[in-house]
This record gives sequence, structure tokens and C-alpha cells, in this order.
Amino acid sequence: MTSESTLADEVELGNPAVLHMVCGKIAAGKSTLTARLGNAERTVLISEDVWIARLYPDEIHTLADYVRCASRIKTVLTGHIQALLSAGVSVVLDFPFNTTDTRAWGHALFRAAGCEHQLHYLDVSDEICKARLRARNASGEHPFQTSDAQYELITRYFVPPALNEGFDIVVYDETGNVRCPGAHDLQPK
Repeated sequence: MTSESTLADEVELGNPAVLHMVCGKIAAGKSTLTARLGNAERTVLISEDVWIARLYPDEIHTLADYVRCASRIKTVLTGHIQALLSAGVSVVLDFPFNTTDTRAWGHALFRAAGCEHQLHYLDVSDEICKARLRARNASGEHPFQTSDAQYELITRYFVPPALNEGFDIVVYDETGNVRCPGAHDLQPK
């Protein structure tokens, strides 16, 4: 049996692809979680930060710059992501699904591919996110530096997911543990 027929058999036997999306404020732990999720078999991790840093080096200076470049990347990747999912490959998107508009894009992706999905919501307080952000900035390992003022600006647009949006939501606490696998408690901290 070839690896191609094995993959086809697994997809047909009810082992479908899953689209994993993450929601959480800056430095809530989205990239850490997506790296872990991306280690699963037949799974591809796609990181918005990596794409933006490589395609638009030194071009992201304002929130408007980010929105423009992120929109372009989503436009280019939409068909590719849907093709991966339709082929039985799970996809982990390290993109911030932090607004109803970005979540609508994710919803369109999994519906078009006819696959399962999970929206991973990292419910972490501003205080913890800011402390992590300062540590991340000091390490110099992240492709972008974010000030406290930028954190406040960007966080103003953050909208926690709601049950009526139609997602299978998994809620995590500030330690990275699953607090609520079925999204019964979606009150932000």
C-alpha cells in the first residue's frame, strides 16, 4: 500500500482534516499553541507573522499597514488552505482570529472544504499578556516588536468569540490548559 492510498483510506475512514484557528490577545500564547498543534501527523502550520515578515520586511509600521498586508496574504492563501483541507491535510493557522470579520474568513475556509474545525480561544488577562509581551520583546526572537501603546491600540479591536458564531470552541486558561472544551464559559478576563 502506498502512502497516497493510506492517506486516502484514512480520510475515507472518518479521519478527516481539521482546520485549527486561534483567538487571543497579543502574547496570549497563540504561536506556542499552534506550534504544538502543528506537530500532529498530516498537519501543516501556516504562520501569518512568518509570511508578513518575509513578504513585507520593514513595511509594517501602523495598524493600517498590517491590515493591508494581512488581507493580501489571506487572499493568496485561501485557495491553498482549502485545497489542503480538501485533500485530507489538517491546517493550523497561526493567524489572530480576534474579530468577527477574521473569524468569518475562517468559517468560510472550513465550510468550503467541508472539514471539521476548532477555534482555540486563549482567555488570558491583559496583565499577563503585557508581561509576556515585554519578555518576548526583550528576547528579540519574535519578528515584530510591540509596545504597550500598540498593544492597547490593537486590543481595542479584540472581540472574544461568541457561541452564536457557529464555531467548535476550545477555551484555554492563562497556563495553557483547557478550561472549557465545549465553550460553556466564554466570559473574557
